[in-house]
Amino acid sequence: MTKFKYIILSGLLLTACAQAPRQEAVVDPVEQDEPQAAASMPLPNVELSSELLYEFLLSEIAGQRGEMALAVEGSSDLARKTRDPRLAMSAAHIAIRSGEMDKAIGSLRVWRETDPDSLMAKRMLSSVLLRTGRLDEARDELAGVLESDERHAGQNFMQVYQMLAPYPDKPAALKLMRELAAPYPAVAEAHWAVAQLARTAGEEELALGEARRAREQRAEWDMAASLEAQLLQKSAPQQGLEVLRGYLAKYPDAREVRLQYARALLEQKQYELARDQFQRLAEQNPDNPDMAYAIALISLQLNDLPNAEKQLKLALDKGKKDQDTVQYYLGQLGEAKKNEDEAIGYYRQIKGGEYYFTAQIRIAYLLSKQGRQAEARQHLQQVQPADDEQRIKLVMAEAQILRGASQFAEAYQLLRQNLEKWPDQPELLYEAAMMAEKNGKHEEFEQLMRKLIQIEPDRAHAYNALGYGLLERNERIPEAMELVKKALQLAPDDAAIIDSVGWGYFLTGNLDESVKLLRRALSLNPDPEIAAHLGEALWKRGDKDEAQKVLRDSLKANPENAVLPAVMKRLMP
Repeated sequence: MTKFKYIILSGLLLTACAQAPRQEAVVDPVEQDEPQAAASMPLPNVELSSELLYEFLLSEIAGQRGEMALAVEGSSDLARKTRDPRLAMSAAHIAIRSGEMDKAIGSLRVWRETDPDSLMAKRMLSSVLLRTGRLDEARDELAGVLESDERHAGQNFMQVYQMLAPYPDKPAALKLMRELAAPYPAVAEAHWAVAQLARTAGEEELALGEARRAREQRAEWDMAASLEAQLLQKSAPQQGLEVLRGYLAKYPDAREVRLQYARALLEQKQYELARDQFQRLAEQNPDNPDMAYAIALISLQLNDLPNAEKQLKLALDKGKKDQDTVQYYLGQLGEAKKNEDEAIGYYRQIKGGEYYFTAQIRIAYLLSKQGRQAEARQHLQQVQPADDEQRIKLVMAEAQILRGASQFAEAYQLLRQNLEKWPDQPELLYEAAMMAEKNGKHEEFEQLMRKLIQIEPDRAHAYNALGYGLLERNERIPEAMELVKKALQLAPDDAAIIDSVGWGYFLTGNLDESVKLLRRALSLNPDPEIAAHLGEALWKRGDKDEAQKVLRDSLKANPENAVLPAVMKRLMP
């Protein structure tokens, strides 16, 4: 049989290469696709024997049938025997797919030796050597790639970075990249790649220096400016902002840098400036719903509700993918405007997503607020909870509706029924205890609250509720004081707990300490009941003018409160 250049096999090889699935990006960032690469390869002068043809067909059929061990062995053997770069390339791909890295390296070496001008072969060999931890060998191959194509040094360094970035030993990857970059001090991408790997290796100072060198080489390169700003974000955030601001002054159309600048301003809580940047991005990309959504959220943060509503509706009109979230925020705006029907309408349009369950609770709350308690409870009972946590929240929401309607007995019964299902659930225990107290079941209140303290010994409000309940009934005052003081130790800045301790001092006659604590509580939370306690303590201490002022100011701010008028009538008949 005459010798010729495997013309019969060319079509089969090209087809096989074209159909071979592409591997992870780390394996081979290539410029040419595989069929083109195969078509341009130098071909060997090899006799096509029946034995070779049989072996080729056998490995192909084995691969198609999933018998990868046979396919790898056969294709690798063919590559060695024929030294055909096309067969070597195909064998390497089969070995990589099968996880046979040693076989892949062997075939890749054949490919590189028989097609020495192929950058694809060198890159793939470098990548597989990296994946197998053979850094010294990979260094030689990568250095060869860089030397053989200095005209595209920048692009090649970016590809080398992509190969090194996933390497688990970050200091080793950094060391290798620094060695490769050393001969190329004028290549911005080399400095950028070192900076990126230095950052992942925890060498922030080196990373920042290399990022700045990259900018010195290519002042217009947005990725260099972006990286420098990112590196400054933690240690010197204002300097990071200045880097981005300065870059945008020279290159105002750099969209990605402007987006980074807007987000950095947001992170620094410079909301007005951040919104201005997002507004510019929205003008540059008028059909982008994400820009409108970002402006809306910042407007909410700035309490600019009209603009927030306008931007949210724009986001909906422009096709924001997560429409459920937009509907939720529109519902929240409806509540802020005290337009309950509008809020309910938006909440009802939410069909899924992270806010779906919360929206259902809000619908029930708003219905209840409108006096539609039966409808609110029915709505809650129709919601399908995803887990026990949501089931318990539904029970709690229904109990709150009943409590708001002064149906304390029904609320207590509902909570007790569900405590039978979840006897140690802290929120149910707390609410059931409070409803027991409302219903005059003081012993049961104490039993439930003590059980809660046993389950959660650091729950400050359980101690406070139990102690304040005793103070209110003027029972076991020393024990009550111990309980509320324990609560204060656990939550020293909680206004309700400070109020309880202050009221306890009032009952025990320590008026100076009572007034001191009650003043502090009122400064933390201008609650009318705290004001009533402070007014009583001041009055009893003889500070009647101040007492009257505290009570009248609180009543002016809370005209519907029933406690304040009762205290004022008793003190100032």
